[in-house]
Amino acid sequence: MNTMNPTVTSEADMPEETLIPLQEERPAETVIEEGKTVGIPFADDPKFRLRNVEVFYGEERAIKNISLDIGRNEVIAFIGPSGCGKSTFLRCLNRMNDSIDICRVKGQLMLDQDDIYHTKRDVVELRARVGMVFQKPNPFPKSIYDNVAYGPRIHGLANRKSDLDEIVESSLRKAGLWDEVKDRLDATATGMSGGQQQRLCIARAIAVSPEVILMDEPCSALDPIATAKVEELIAEMSESYTIVIVTHSMQQAARVSNRTAYFHLGHLVEVNETDKVFTSPEHELTESYITGRFG
Repeated sequence: MNTMNPTVTSEADMPEETLIPLQEERPAETVIEEGKTVGIPFADDPKFRLRNVEVFYGEERAIKNISLDIGRNEVIAFIGPSGCGKSTFLRCLNRMNDSIDICRVKGQLMLDQDDIYHTKRDVVELRARVGMVFQKPNPFPKSIYDNVAYGPRIHGLANRKSDLDEIVESSLRKAGLWDEVKDRLDATATGMSGGQQQRLCIARAIAVSPEVILMDEPCSALDPIATAKVEELIAEMSESYTIVIVTHSMQQAARVSNRTAYFHLGHLVEVNETDKVFTSPEHELTESYITGRFG
């Protein structure tokens, strides 16, 4: 994907020893210039245009002045230590943080030309456009068929049973699940394996024809074989969807994403082409994280 904007330099001229130990907040904060991200945080054809985003839990600021573009039909991975803000930032993109009473979101968050946080925004419609797959598979206690058909039914996307059948089959095929379940669509979804359940949740998300799919550590509860199937699916879906994935697995980020964004203590430190992040990162904190000095 074509990107633009040259590197923004944000490193402070400090002796190396001040960066150790990186677990301490003060040294980390001193080498991050708030609101500055090195690499290529902006895109020529953004699906999301996010500017000066801040998230507060009560008085605590969890996301600190982040600006980022997410490109159309891009796969971008968010990485960083636990508690760095990557999942909080992800949840801003379809307003999942609205369910937390003490959470406030500031800044400009645009999906194409639409303000995600406009007071008149229909959140149900937004979440149809921006689907989400969670860390643990969460199928409804219904049949496989009804899990996939649920979204199209409530959004009125199918007026006839034949239309609904077509949507269910198409979604299960896109999720790489049709051949495994086509003879037992009436079976309870909770009886499926973990990997199958996660792919069913992906099928459920794409059944309402979203434009974006958010994935919050979608493989953390899966075995290696199921993980490989989901990663193959991500590669296939990237032709039709914009995909944002939060992952603790740097190997997974390297395998599936076009760009990788590194978060640290609520800051967006670096965004670069994935190969560059893992071979020649521009920021010391990124390099320290991917080489295992902390995290």
